[in-house]
Amino acid sequence: MTQNSQETVIGRITSVFGVKGWLKVYSFTDPREGILNYRDWTLDLDGKRIPVKLEEGRRQGQGIVVRLKGVDDRDVALKLCGADVKVATEELPDLPEGEFYWFQLEGLDVFTVEGECLGTVHHLIETGSNDVLVVHASAGSIDQRERLIPYLPDQVVREVDLGSSRMVVDWDPEF
Repeated sequence: MTQNSQETVIGRITSVFGVKGWLKVYSFTDPREGILNYRDWTLDLDGKRIPVKLEEGRRQGQGIVVRLKGVDDRDVALKLCGADVKVATEELPDLPEGEFYWFQLEGLDVFTVEGECLGTVHHLIETGSNDVLVVHASAGSIDQRERLIPYLPDQVVREVDLGSSRMVVDWDPEF
């Protein structure tokens, strides 16, 4: 993987598991076990990039536990806690038409169907019933408010145009 290639965060190392160097990982993939499909990880820890290989992993309760190549001791594993787990974006599977990865939506400018700019998608949050867009004010937005907009394709989200970096929502700016 080249240094220039795009990477996507797919999880975070949260803590050690046991004494043999296993780690608990919070997976951002859906399903959670999807993170185990990627063998070449880059750990991003305090600005340092650490390339690692996934040796094995499994579901453990609500989370995932993994063993990384060369990490066979709790003290070594402890130093990796808090790291973001990244993979090369080109390794991610293609999604069906009309579906998007969160990282593709982040940074899009959000407009109402009437053409008013509400701001830019800062990030998304998972609520259980549906994902929610967190939209921050931008230079061109109608006000300085942060908005939480449900990510409901066809109902609220009317159009996503990655090429022009914009999203159109059926949303009352007063909300």
